[in-house]
Amino acid sequence: MDPSQVIIRPVVSEKSYVLASADKYTFRVHEDAHKTQIKQAIEQLFEVKVVSVHTMSVKSKPKRRGISRGRTRSWKKAVVQVRPGDSIPIFQGLQGLEG
Repeated sequence: MDPSQVIIRPVVSEKSYVLASADKYTFRVHEDAHKTQIKQAIEQLFEVKVVSVHTMSVKSKPKRRGISRGRTRSWKKAVVQVRPGDSIPIFQGLQGLEG
């Protein structure tokens, strides 16, 4: 699988900003990707050294709009810790917004 297919997009939330200050970055990843593929994709795309990868499946939630009911999609999330001193530039511009 191509690295650009493994990493879908960064997760933008308050919790991901707090983790980014501790060199941990959160990404939405392909459902079939495993930890080794995620580690290789991050290292190739952002040229950083990955220390650890934690993955989790985010379950779907029931949603309702008026009378119609449905569910959100389930997806896979990965929290990637990089070597101290390394950083991923996507999150650099966003960290200035929290202060």
